Amino acid sequence: MSKKIIIVGGVAGGASAAARLRRLDENAEIILIERGEYISFANCGLPYYIGGSISERDALLVQTVEGMSKKFNLDIRNLSEVTEIHRDRKTVEIKKCGGETYEESYDVLILSPGARPIKPAIPGIENASTLFTLRSIPDTDKIKQYVDEKKPRRAAVIGGGFIGVEMAENLRERGLDVSLVEMGNQIMAPLDFEMASILHQHLQEKGVDLILEDGVKAFEQDGKVLKLASGNEIEADMIILAIGVVPENNLAKDAGLELGVKGAIRVNERLQTSDSNIFAIGDAIEVTDYISGKPTHIPLAWPANRQGRIVADVICGIDSKYSGTLGTSIAKVFDITAAATGNNEKTLKQHGIDYEVVHVHPSSHAGYYPGAFPIAMKLIFDRQTGEIFGAQAVSYDGADKRIDVLATAIKGGLTIFDLPDLELAYAPPYSSAKDPVNMAGYAAKNIAEGLVETIQWHELNDIMADGGYLLDVREPIEREMGYIDGSANIPLGSLRERALAEIPTDRTIYLYCQVGLRGYLAARILSQLGYKVKNLDGGYKTYSFVYGQGDSGKHEEAASAAVAVSAETVTERSTVTIDACGLQCPGPIMKVYQTLNSMNEGDILEVVATDPGFKKDISAWCSKTGNTLLEAVFENRRFKAVIQKVAGEIPESAAACPADGRKAAQVPAKNGATMVVFSGDLDKAIASFIIASGAAAMGKKVTLFFTFWGLNVLRRKDAPDVEKDMMSKMFGMMMPKGVDSLPLSKMNMGGMGAKMIKNVMAQKNVDSLETLMKNAMEAGVKLVACSMSMDIMGIAKEELIDGVEIGGVASYLGDAEDSGLNLFI
Repeated sequence: MSKKIIIVGGVAGGASAAARLRRLDENAEIILIERGEYISFANCGLPYYIGGSISERDALLVQTVEGMSKKFNLDIRNLSEVTEIHRDRKTVEIKKCGGETYEESYDVLILSPGARPIKPAIPGIENASTLFTLRSIPDTDKIKQYVDEKKPRRAAVIGGGFIGVEMAENLRERGLDVSLVEMGNQIMAPLDFEMASILHQHLQEKGVDLILEDGVKAFEQDGKVLKLASGNEIEADMIILAIGVVPENNLAKDAGLELGVKGAIRVNERLQTSDSNIFAIGDAIEVTDYISGKPTHIPLAWPANRQGRIVADVICGIDSKYSGTLGTSIAKVFDITAAATGNNEKTLKQHGIDYEVVHVHPSSHAGYYPGAFPIAMKLIFDRQTGEIFGAQAVSYDGADKRIDVLATAIKGGLTIFDLPDLELAYAPPYSSAKDPVNMAGYAAKNIAEGLVETIQWHELNDIMADGGYLLDVREPIEREMGYIDGSANIPLGSLRERALAEIPTDRTIYLYCQVGLRGYLAARILSQLGYKVKNLDGGYKTYSFVYGQGDSGKHEEAASAAVAVSAETVTERSTVTIDACGLQCPGPIMKVYQTLNSMNEGDILEVVATDPGFKKDISAWCSKTGNTLLEAVFENRRFKAVIQKVAGEIPESAAACPADGRKAAQVPAKNGATMVVFSGDLDKAIASFIIASGAAAMGKKVTLFFTFWGLNVLRRKDAPDVEKDMMSKMFGMMMPKGVDSLPLSKMNMGGMGAKMIKNVMAQKNVDSLETLMKNAMEAGVKLVACSMSMDIMGIAKEELIDGVEIGGVASYLGDAEDSGLNLFI
């Protein structure tokens, strides 16, 4: 006799169960009840459709009602809701969208209702007319329609979990100013604090206003103003509420089924509820933590799909069990990938489990092959048994692959002692001969076998406050990019010769280098000389994720405010390009130092690197050496810096900071900026005024000197008739008249290109050139038209916009003399 199976919920778990059931039993009567319009849609893709990365809405629909019904011979009833379970007579009550209700009997019932967004009773929340949550296709449509039609400028995202972070990114990509509010001290709960700190820095670099350890106290003015617990206020045109989800447990609760953690439906290893005829799967159920064996609630896509298949097996007589959830997860945060598996430190502490930690920073693939990025990896393990409790990875490349390998290792019962033996695929574009997973295993094995003792980033400050002796074994030039206050400095290469004479023997020596490797080597040297030593795990890089890079932090604003310009816009002077991709600190800085010393004053150095710390490093180094950082950006998956050399040779000894932690003296910089605007192209004019406005905002005195074709930028569209000779009139007729007529330098396509870029700027909420010019002049930017060029081009003063000064080369050179930034565009 065939079974009659009713499935409540038709998205991930429910749809998977239905498809598997039909493959196993062609005769079963399978009814799928879904209260929404859509089944089997891509929840995880919703933010990217709003942001525009996914352009086609239909791409989100994995299966349609019609298509799945025919393919699997299913009775799918969407826009219908199961409102009650009658366990005594094995029926469910179903309500159609029109209000009609009826009962349907079942032999087996599968509950896959999912979870719903948390919406707390915050004062004013019901009146917040532009507050959205994101869980379904209709939610997505509402948000996208609002952004497309109302064109909001400011968004507040409440909650720093997966949905909150992904929505912050995608709204920012749409051109909105975004504030991300998180009540905890970090975003992305699966990560530990120091790993999440990498993401904090990246979000801020991308222009997200990140507000931690604060919450929303009230919504005012119909949600236009958010009052925070701190007393601060945020203005917003729209709000995304993403503070988490709770299981949809009403059906189960009303039916008297047993509930567990957070009200999730309690099930056994075969996914049966406390009623043997009722199964439950997906985001609504309590699962077993694979690491600790404790009950928990982990709403993720993989477990839901896997459970759907298992429950179908069990119903059809196949002995299948769900062994627990490991919690493997991953997220894109702008340019960075963050991934985790297993338990983090917070969870292990809650369960009272002892553990050890190791941080490593290997490259995603061979450093000599282009495009290698360092991976910040964290491995948590049992020192005695080698059991792997969890792992985390954050990188511009390669984090996903390594966490997948480590998740597989955990499920396969491998330990840290097995990781060095993993024979993983290697070729220079993909990995290194020692894969990052191997390296993490080596480092963990050294700790487990007693070859090195370590301290963690959060322990060091207390050690220093108690008078601990900290030795930096990096090269002096590396300290230019930041160091830990109070540390002495003996480079690793000099350690054997200087140790006994300079390092005290009566106390523990704490060591650090950039990523931990040289610190380990130093620890081996000193321990065999009789010293008691401990190495800072993960080195200065891990420490600086949390505490910043010493006095280099104040230069970040200048670096992040720099606007990308093409090489031809920087200067007429000699330009040298170097490729430092694949090198980790101090490699890129050393290349910069060596190259600049062979260049002349005023020459330009362009350098590209893949070390994420390079942007900060070059900002701090330029500030201390007096060289001018013209640009520091991330583009085409590489960090690019443009530096103008100042006079004189840069002594390597200047890189050294005193061992007592005093800061190195800084070279005073000139506080002006001048630009020669030679081009009359729209894109270059936009770049000119963006740079000028940014420089003015940083307190610089800015002069733009317009010459030859650049004069067209200053021409008035409604200029009065001016008496001219025939040649001047011909020039005037042939040249663009004002900003509306300027062409693009490339892809102009008879003016279509210029119209297209103006349209894109409007969609992205980027100011037009007219507005940029107005704002620049209001900020004090001086516009000077070259008098000689005006004579040659036949342009009269009356034809120029208001506020333009007429001057000669001497006028420009006078301003240039007082400037630390000189560009030719």
